[in-house]
Amino acid sequence: MAAPTTEGSERETGDTLLTLHLSGRLAAEYPRVRGLLAGCSETELLRAGNLLSRLHPEDVEQAHPGVPVVSVAVTGHGTLAPLVPALTAELARHGLLLRPHLTDYDSYVFDLSDPGSTLHRFDADVVLCVLDPAVVLDELPVPWTPEDVERAWDEKLGLLTGLVTRYRSTGRGTLVLNTVPLPALLPAQLLEHRSRARLGAVWRQANSRLLELAQNHPNLVVLDLDPLVAEGIAVTDERLSQYAKVHLAPPLLARYAREVGHLTRHLTGRTKKALLLDLDGTLWNGTLGEDGFDVLQGDHSEPFRFLQRVVKQLGSQGVLLGVVSKNDVEPVRAVLREHPRMVLRENDLVTIVANWRPKHENITGLAGTLNLGTDSFVFMDDTAAECGLVEAALPDVTVLRAGAEPAHHVATLLRDGWFDTLVLTTEDRARVEKYQQEAERRDFLQQSGSVEEYLRLLGVRVRLSPVAPSEVARVSQLSLRTNQFNMALTRLQPADVERLVAGPATTVLAVHAADRFGDNGLVGAVFLRRAADAVHIDGFLLSCRVFSRGIEQACLGAVLHHARAAGATAVLGEHRRGPKNGAVRDLYPRHGFRQITDDGTTTVFRHDLDGEDVPVPAHLQFTDQCGGDTP
Repeated sequence: MAAPTTEGSERETGDTLLTLHLSGRLAAEYPRVRGLLAGCSETELLRAGNLLSRLHPEDVEQAHPGVPVVSVAVTGHGTLAPLVPALTAELARHGLLLRPHLTDYDSYVFDLSDPGSTLHRFDADVVLCVLDPAVVLDELPVPWTPEDVERAWDEKLGLLTGLVTRYRSTGRGTLVLNTVPLPALLPAQLLEHRSRARLGAVWRQANSRLLELAQNHPNLVVLDLDPLVAEGIAVTDERLSQYAKVHLAPPLLARYAREVGHLTRHLTGRTKKALLLDLDGTLWNGTLGEDGFDVLQGDHSEPFRFLQRVVKQLGSQGVLLGVVSKNDVEPVRAVLREHPRMVLRENDLVTIVANWRPKHENITGLAGTLNLGTDSFVFMDDTAAECGLVEAALPDVTVLRAGAEPAHHVATLLRDGWFDTLVLTTEDRARVEKYQQEAERRDFLQQSGSVEEYLRLLGVRVRLSPVAPSEVARVSQLSLRTNQFNMALTRLQPADVERLVAGPATTVLAVHAADRFGDNGLVGAVFLRRAADAVHIDGFLLSCRVFSRGIEQACLGAVLHHARAAGATAVLGEHRRGPKNGAVRDLYPRHGFRQITDDGTTTVFRHDLDGEDVPVPAHLQFTDQCGGDTP
C-alpha cells in the first residue's frame, strides 16, 4: 500500500480535528493533537490553530492535568488577534497548551508600564510586545525625510528601553520584543538613491540597537524578523494594514509564532540535548558497505559536507552528537578518522553505534548509557521505514526525515530550533568533553571490583557555595533543562534567580563537582527560603551526569546543618510529580524526612532538627563554603 501523500495526510489531520471539535471531544483527546500536527504545513497549522483556539484551556487542564500550560500575554501597536490561532497551533505541536491574554489595540505602553494593568495581573510566563513598521511610520510628518525617521526611531527606542526596565522591575515573565522589518513601500517614496541608502542605514541601526537591548536585560528576548523576511515572506498585507490595522502580514505572524513556540518549549524544560544521525544517505552520500571510502567523493558530496559543518557547529555549542547506523563499526570509525573530505570527526562525537540491531533499540540503549530521557534526542535519517519504526517505538524521540534532496538536509535539521537556549554557558561549550569523560568513568566502573571501590577511587570532590553573579545564567539553564533530578520542577529565568539571590529571606546555593577524570563544573542548585522557624527547600536539582555519587546526600546534610545553626527547628522539602522525576521521590524520606502532606501532585516532607546530621559519604571530599549565608 502506498504511503499517503502530504496533502492527503494534512486533509486527514484537518478532518480528524474537525470531527473531534464538532463532537465536543477535542479537549478530552488533546494529547493526540501533537501527533496529528506533526509534519503539517503552515497553512494546515493555521487551520488547526483556528479550531484549537476555540478550546477553553481550563477544560484541557481538567481532563489532562499533566499537560504543560504556558500563559502568554500579547500586546503591541497594531491588531494582533490573528496571532493567537498561530500561537495555539505552534505550542500544541510541541505538546504545550496555550493560555492566552490579548490586550487592547495599541495599549503596549500602558500594559508594560502600569503594574495595575490587566497584562500584569495576568502574570504571564511570556509577554509578547509585537512591534511593526507603523510604530515608527505613524510618527512621521508629511512630507518626511530620513532624518525624521531617525528622530522617530530615537524616541521609540528611548520609550522601549524605559518599558523594558520598568517591566523587569514589576513583571515575572520573559518579555519578547522583535526587530521591525523595513517595508518596501517606505524607501520607494524617496526618489533619490542616496536618501534611500540613508533610510536603510537608519532603519538597520535602529534594529541593531533593539537587538543589543537583550545584552543588558537578562529577562528580555529580541527576535530578529529579518531572516524570516529573507525567506520571501511579505512584511505587510496592505489591505489588512490599512483597513484592520493588522500591520504585520499573517504569514509573517505565523513564522513569528513558530519562533515563540521554540522559545516556550525551552522555557518549559523541553530543549533537546542530543542529535543522533544516520550515515548512509544522511551524513554522507554513499553506502559504506558498497562504496567504501568513496562515500564523500564527487560533486554530489557537497550538501553532505555542508550538513557536517552545521552539525559540528551545533556540537561546539554543547549539543551531544552521535551516530546510529546499520553498518559495521570499524569501517565507520575508519572513515570518521581518516577520510580526507570528512568535516565531522570521531572526536566530535560522544557515541558511535554501528551494528545491525533495530535503531530504536540502539537509541534506547544510548538513553541509558548517557543517562538521558528519550525525549532528549533528535534522530535524523533518510530512510522512511527507519524513521517510522523509531517514531512508533519511541514517540518521545523527535524524528527528522531527511528527504531525497540532500541540499535540504540542513534546513530540515534547523527548522524547529530543537537545541535553542536563552544563554550559552561555559558548561555548554565543554559538554561534549564532559560526556567523553563520562565514558571513561563507565569504563573505570566496569574495571572496578565493586561500586564502593569505584566511588572511593573516583575521588569525587564537591563544593557547595552561594551562587555568584557569574553563575546566574548557568543556574537558570539547569532549572530549565533538568527533568530527572528536579525535585520541585523548578523553572527559573535569569532574572528569577537574581531576585532569589538578592532576596532577604532566600538563598541559592551552587553545587560544583569534580573527580579524577575532570571538572564537571556547576552541576546543581539548592533554593532555600526562611519562613518563621523553618527553612524550606523550594527547589533542589542536579545534573543527570552526576547521579548516584552521594552528592545529593552531602548537600542535603549541609542544608540541615546550617538550618540548625541558624536557629531553625525544621527543614521542609517538596517533591512535585513530573513525567521524569519519579526516581527521586524518595530522596527526602531516605535522609530522615517524614511525609506531612500529599495532594496528589506535590508531596511535602519535614525534617525536625532534633536528631543527628546527615553525614557526608565517606568516599566524597566535601567543601562547604556557605558560612553564614545559609538561612
